[in-house]
Amino acid sequence: MKWIEEDMLLVRDFNFKDFKSALEFVNKVAKLAQKAGHHPNILIHNYNKVRITLTTHSENKITEKDRSLAREIDKL
Repeated sequence: MKWIEEDMLLVRDFNFKDFKSALEFVNKVAKLAQKAGHHPNILIHNYNKVRITLTTHSENKITEKDRSLAREIDKL
């Protein structure tokens, strides 16, 4: 599954083999987000699933900042 647009959010779900792998991925996303100065909502659920949602709150819509960070996350 790739990124989908849902209620002014870019959303993507990721599946991992275990909790440790999911957490390692989240930490990599956190580093990218800090570098970009743009912070997603991140949810770890069912021990090995991660949902990331991106939106630009100040614009109340999806912007190039969101798309750019999504592209960087896709490279992980």
